[in-house]
Amino acid sequence: MSNNREQWSSKTNFILAAAGSAVGLGNIWKFPYIAGENGGAAFLFIYMICIVIIGLPILNIEILLGRATQKNPVGAFRALSGKPFWTYVGALGVFASFTILSFYSIVGGWSVAYTIEALKGFTFDTPQVAGEFFELKNSNPLWIMGYHTAFFLGVVGIILSGVRAGLERASKYLMPALFFILAILVVQGLVLPDANQGVSFLFEPDWSKINAQTFLLALGHAFFTLSLGMGAMMTYGSYLSDKDDIVNASYLVAFLDTFIAIMAGVAIFTVVFSSGYDPTAGPGLVFHVLPPLLSQLTGGYFFALLFFLLLTIAAITSAISILEVSVSYLVDEVKYSRKKATLIMGTLVYVASIPCALSFNILADVTFLGTGLTFFDMADYLASNFLLPLGGFFLAIFAGYVWKVDEVVKNLLIGNSRSIYFGNSILKSKSFVAVLSFLIRYVSPISIFLVFLYQFGWI
Repeated sequence: MSNNREQWSSKTNFILAAAGSAVGLGNIWKFPYIAGENGGAAFLFIYMICIVIIGLPILNIEILLGRATQKNPVGAFRALSGKPFWTYVGALGVFASFTILSFYSIVGGWSVAYTIEALKGFTFDTPQVAGEFFELKNSNPLWIMGYHTAFFLGVVGIILSGVRAGLERASKYLMPALFFILAILVVQGLVLPDANQGVSFLFEPDWSKINAQTFLLALGHAFFTLSLGMGAMMTYGSYLSDKDDIVNASYLVAFLDTFIAIMAGVAIFTVVFSSGYDPTAGPGLVFHVLPPLLSQLTGGYFFALLFFLLLTIAAITSAISILEVSVSYLVDEVKYSRKKATLIMGTLVYVASIPCALSFNILADVTFLGTGLTFFDMADYLASNFLLPLGGFFLAIFAGYVWKVDEVVKNLLIGNSRSIYFGNSILKSKSFVAVLSFLIRYVSPISIFLVFLYQFGWI
């Protein structure tokens, strides 16, 4: 292991940083409308199954690969396999993170923009008016590029400061702030008239909306929200020491991620139902429906500002982990300084994000091969439906058939001597190893493979 590699100052700070990576726009922007369109609690139930039987094993493996090698995804696979193919798998993770940030940063820019608009005070009477405002602003390249640039510069500034002074410090302050703001919004939502309808919508299942597509959607979102398959957790894991416990940290990260997604759903659906609007409003729920609904509440100015500040914080904590993957690659493999690696990779991602930003105006009519997908849509579709599941698939194959489950368990035991929830005796038990082996070798790869069959229309 590298002796001069910067490391997290404590396990708690790692958990906050990893949770910050997982808790992003997927929890607040994407999860509520996906749940709304797919049966509320019925989707939530299936989503949590995907988290437990597929997401958690892959999360453990990804963090473990980073800790065991103290390297970025490319270096980690090279160190443990020595074969070019697996080096390319690591490169796939770097490419996935690059692709995701190229469109993710645009949504981050929207979050910053709406925080400013909330500060000025929303004047929308209806969601339709708010939707027209959103479309009008996005039709202006300078508006969308300006806020995107502001968001991106903030992310780059944090990465430039390093692991402890940048990533760790940002997560240390931003994550508690996120929890506090979300708690306020949940309490505010629960005291609204008809708030119980919003809670029931999230916690009472509508099984009539469940089909094969729901399972695949839940699996894909589990990968997206846990930051799996893009090398972010592997990179964060590479800043851990051997004494740090991975198993319990992984469970805490997954729990926090799911808990925040549910809290966000409660905060959003209570407002939507109280106002009598459709909870299945799609991606426009956050930027079209919520601004006028929040602003019309008693104390609405304050709550609208808090909500979009929450969205911005979530976007930042995830974006810094995504960019860190590419930066760590240049630092480890090309031997660049952190400053040089950050400026080079930041510039490259920023340039790649320009077509995504212009997809809402100048390049709105430019689509890919008759699919109707713009640059923004294609980057989102490619990452969510192919790159992340593909990365997870190869992680499972590598752990189950190349590195082997016994070696995985052996490495998981390192640093687990003071485990609170999952002690050494459990990890050493034959039943645990058998279950883990079955999940990694069969359940995870087969489930992910089914996602690909579905994407190609073969099932």
